[in-house]
Amino acid sequence: MARKPFTSSTREIPEVAGVPRHVAIIMDGNGRWARKRFMPRVAGHGRGVESVRAVIRACIAKGVSHLTLFAFSSENWRRPADEVSFLMQLFMRSLQKEIDRLHENGIRFRVIGDLSRFEPALVDMIRRAEALMADNDRLTLTIAANYGGRWDILQAVERMLTKHPERRSGFTEEDLNAELSLNYGPEPDLFIRTGGEQRISNFLLWQLAYSELYFTDTLWPDFDEKALDLAIASYQSRERRFGRTSEQLRESDKPSAQPAANSDAADHA
Repeated sequence: MARKPFTSSTREIPEVAGVPRHVAIIMDGNGRWARKRFMPRVAGHGRGVESVRAVIRACIAKGVSHLTLFAFSSENWRRPADEVSFLMQLFMRSLQKEIDRLHENGIRFRVIGDLSRFEPALVDMIRRAEALMADNDRLTLTIAANYGGRWDILQAVERMLTKHPERRSGFTEEDLNAELSLNYGPEPDLFIRTGGEQRISNFLLWQLAYSELYFTDTLWPDFDEKALDLAIASYQSRERRFGRTSEQLRESDKPSAQPAANSDAADHA
């Protein structure tokens, strides 16, 4: 099934709706959640999977069409080896457990990032899950794993130049957009980071240019539908101008005048 390509918000004004089409989330605070309960850090990651399920259900119920979750950054390899190993195992176990459920609920599943450092068995499982759910359209769930925004831009540039070796200049944003990892979805309308930090942390650097940013102290394992409601309410309270003035925005929101009835046509009706 052909899908309409998405363009850059710096080139065209996207449609603005009361519910964000695309929500992107940095799921932060798992380790701190566990420490507060005198539990090992990995227990927080395990509990965070429950929040993923809750947010997926809530996004479907609210009509969000794209959900992108930052599960593992390219910088997370710097964490203790035992924690990295647990995260990889958790990813595989969760995927094995959830594939059928995701497919039954009409979810399209994608993973973006440099998968070259992952075990072949995990990469194979990811690719099979993506193929199984390729035609689903109820919600596109993207997991960013071993992903970095700078890596994404660099690999997009390399792919763009490889496809067009004859060109040295004249490239457009659309040319680059087509090679980015998230080229199959609209730019995020709403970016959420849990856990109290107020950074983007190398996540979707190109795509977040005009996203509304929302930071919350809520730790990811405590993030639920009610917390998502608060984030969406904050999004709905904002004026999304995309370079325009407030006055222009108000003018564009006015209903267009109805054309006057044609008196001649009325006489001959």
